[in-house]
Amino acid sequence: LNHTEFSFLFGPGSQAEVPMVGEIDGQVMSAQLDRLLVTDDTVYVIDYKTNRPPPKKIEDIAVIYLKQMAAYRLALQRIYPEHSVRCLLLWSDGPDLMELPNTLLTENL
Repeated sequence: LNHTEFSFLFGPGSQAEVPMVGEIDGQVMSAQLDRLLVTDDTVYVIDYKTNRPPPKKIEDIAVIYLKQMAAYRLALQRIYPEHSVRCLLLWSDGPDLMELPNTLLTENL
């Protein structure tokens, strides 16, 4: 909560354990978002991961995590069409915050 790099994700307006339901390619998705922050123009979705040790590079993130976050991003884009959606993984071992590039998420949808 006091970490300067990501304390804003836990500040006013942010929410924990947010339920989300969406449809992707005809499949219903039900998810529990670890953390969600919606600002005037941006949606931040944060998923906590406990891998030990966590990957040091984006290229080393497990594909299943990329697919999970790509699905979250697509669903949130439909809910908030006027916002940009930023997907982040918060590795508890560190801690370390890793933002996932949208191009990488699009490739893994």
